[in-house]
Order: sequence, then C-alpha cells, then structure tokens
Amino acid sequence: MGSLSNGHSIDIKFTKLFINGQFVDSVSGKTFETIDPRTGDVIASVAEATKEDVDAAVQAARHAFDSGPWPRMSGSERGRILMKWADLIDQHAEEIAALDTMDAGKLFQYCKMEVPSVANMLRYYAGAADKIHGEVLKTAGKFHAYTLLEPIGVVGHIIPWNFPSTLFFTKVSPSLAAGCTMVVKPAEQTPLSALFYAHLAKLAGIPDGVLNVVPGFGKIAGSAVCSHMDIDKISFTGSTQTGREVMQAAAKSNLKQVSLELGGKSPIIIFDDADVDTASQLALIGILFNKGEVCVAGSRVFVQEGIYDEFEKKLVEKAKAWVVGDPFDPNVQQGPQVDKRQFEKILSYIEHGKREGATLLTGGKAIGNKGYYIEPTVFTNVKEDMLIANDEIFGPVMTLSKFKTMEEAIERANNTTYGLAAGIVTKNIDIANTVSRSMRAGMIWINCYFIFECDVPFGGYKASGFGKDFGMEALHKYLQVKSVVTPIYNSPWH
Repeated sequence: MGSLSNGHSIDIKFTKLFINGQFVDSVSGKTFETIDPRTGDVIASVAEATKEDVDAAVQAARHAFDSGPWPRMSGSERGRILMKWADLIDQHAEEIAALDTMDAGKLFQYCKMEVPSVANMLRYYAGAADKIHGEVLKTAGKFHAYTLLEPIGVVGHIIPWNFPSTLFFTKVSPSLAAGCTMVVKPAEQTPLSALFYAHLAKLAGIPDGVLNVVPGFGKIAGSAVCSHMDIDKISFTGSTQTGREVMQAAAKSNLKQVSLELGGKSPIIIFDDADVDTASQLALIGILFNKGEVCVAGSRVFVQEGIYDEFEKKLVEKAKAWVVGDPFDPNVQQGPQVDKRQFEKILSYIEHGKREGATLLTGGKAIGNKGYYIEPTVFTNVKEDMLIANDEIFGPVMTLSKFKTMEEAIERANNTTYGLAAGIVTKNIDIANTVSRSMRAGMIWINCYFIFECDVPFGGYKASGFGKDFGMEALHKYLQVKSVVTPIYNSPWH
C-alpha cells in the first residue's frame, strides 16, 4: 500500500512474476523491496526473478511462439487485441501514473500525460500489424523470387528505470505487432507499472506465454536473459558499459541479435542570434526534465560569446527559481532522483567538478534530509578533459561553455564518445542546416528539444548504441527477411 501526497493511498495489486499468463511467486521465494524515492520508505516487496524463473518465462514464450496462435494470427487480429489493451490502459491511466510517480520519482502531472501516450504508441503499431509484407523480386535468371518478413522469435527486453512506461511500450509494441513473443525484465527500481501492464494485457486477450514479465536484478535475471540459448533477440536500453556486457553475453551464447539504446552526453549549441530568454529556458528544460535522468539530456551547453554573459545570468536566475519537491505536488518542477545509489553518484560527480576546478554557478547540494532530492546544478569554466564534461552523470547537472565560431562549436560538441542527440538554437537556416549535417548524433532538434513522435526513428551513433526505436524501423528490428526462389518452368525463355 503506497501513500500519495494528498493523504490518499494506492493499492499495490501486482507484485509477483508474470509467467505464462499467471502471476506466480519466484521459484526461490525471494523478494526485493521497491523504494519510494520521495522518502526512502518501502512501497512493496516484489518477487525476485532468478535464472530458474527466466528459464520458465523463456519456455513459456518459446512454446507460445512455436505452437501458439500469436505469430499465426492475421495482423489485423493482433492489431485488434493491441487496440483493446490500449483502451484498458486509458481506463487505468491515473492509477498507473501514480505507480510510476511513486516508483521512479517522476512528476505525477507528466506521468498522467505519459501513460495515455504509451496507449497511443500501442495503437500506432497495432495499425502496422497487418501491413507487414515482403517484396516480389525481378531476377536476372529464369527464376521467380520474393521475400517474406517473419517475426524473429522470442525477444528479451531489458528496460531501464527512468521511463518505465514509455520504454516498456517502445519495446513491447513493435515486437508484439511483428508477431514475436517475449520476456520483459523491468528495472528493479521500477517494476510496478510493468506488472500492472501485464495484468491488462491478459484482460485484453493476449495469449498466455506471449508476454512474460520477470522483475529482478540485472546481474542475475538480466544476465540470464542475455545469455539464454532459447532467446532469439535482445533489445536493451541502459548504460553503455552494461550494453557491452549484453553484447558479450549474446555473442557467447547463441549469437542472438542485439539492439542497444545506450548513454549520451548530448550538446545543445546556442548561437548569437537566439532569443536569450527562450534559449535559456530550453537549455534548462534540456537538463532538468525528469530530474536529468534522461539519456538525451542536454548536459553540455555551448553558447556563442556574443550572448554568453546575458545567457548565463538568465540561466542561473531560472535555475534558482526551479521548484524541487514532492512529484505529486502540481507546482513542483523536479522530483527526487530514482534511488539512493543514483543520488549519491550524482553528488559525487558534483564534488569531482569542484575538485577539478570547474566553477559552480548554482546548486550542487542535496535538499532536505529525507528522500533523494538534488538542486539544479550548473558548472562553467569546464575543461574538455574533466570528468563532468565526459561522463554521463544522469542527473540535474549542466556544463556551460562559451564558443566563438560555428566550426569550433561543431568540433567541441562532437568531441565525445557518445552520439545520441544534439540541439541547435538559431534563426539562421544556413547555420541550422550546416550544424545538423555535421553533428555525429542520431537525433537532432532545431529550436526545440525532447520532441519524440512514434513515426520519427530514434537511436544513437558511436557508443550510444545501434538500432532504431519508433517508426517502421523499430518494427523491422523484430522481423527477419526470408528469400524464396523458384524456377519459372513455363517461361518462354526456359
């Protein structure tokens, strides 16, 4: 039973593993506590999946793929069931939003918009389920050839804690539409909404074994998913270091396919012609949205020297006025970091920045003595080799730098191992075009930031991973191409 800021409580209904259409205890009987980052208190005890539980979930998914109806249904029938699931999500949107707010420290007002958006993501891919087809090919010889697009099989989805609803459906929606079955390992920090979604999936009519949810820890349950010999593909979102481990496990097991959406150290480049008030607000949201726990957070901000001083002044004013507190409070702009470990990691990076000689313009401290709240933090005079300029901090910490020319800005912005996203703020179309084509990143936002749409592919360059989410590219991640060739016996050229 979790408590809300208004004194009401929410009943935590689903805390067991979801395997083969049933909520079950773990084989070991182990549980783990999921913690409310607002207070550090326990929300609920959740069944902890181990290798044996993953084996059972994979076996259920394998049977559902090899012998069950889901891959053999017409696309329109799969789409109908996904549409029903989306309707059920809409009916329970506020309850699910509260779960994510309690579990992850996300703003309740944002979660109330996020949950309906994931229902629409389901509808987007439900509409694609009956439009999966191959091609007829013209060969040079006396043969007829065509391709078939077939579901890849059993998929292992490993989901991070920063957007538990969005990233659940970013992975599950296209793979279900493709006809795959799956085992989903939600983050141990945020398992509650995934289990609720599994309950609604069963109500919608998704057959047993198609969707299995196994909360647990990455080193145990996640590792078992990645190395399992009967999983055909892994889709992982998380840190770059863990992504390397996922690839190694996939290679050492059955050489399963892998798609990775990993870390970022995304730049926002602001030119002299920008409106300073608008640009400073965009930059601030770019780092403080979701308390900086965003893979595409605009953590490195580069401002051209002509407006730098004015920009810095406005940015600091806005950062000091930013409201941090209980995420259920509609006046709050930033909630707590997801857990104690992340909280302490961010504070340690702030101390690194101070020791390395960067100038702390504002913030830098924890707030209160209960929960995991951190002040919006901005550093300047940051050198390129500093830890805070290179590592993904994943918190409300910005590095602010001055540049002279467009060429300098491009070079410095690209000087990172990551390549997930970048922002450009300018009124000059030539600058916008040149910089957007010069950035080595998978998503470029011009005069905006954090704009995601179902039909716009998203994914990284370099150490930010490979494989696209959203759009038809995401659907094709879960399909494989089969070529079929047959002689044209009655051809006049035979």
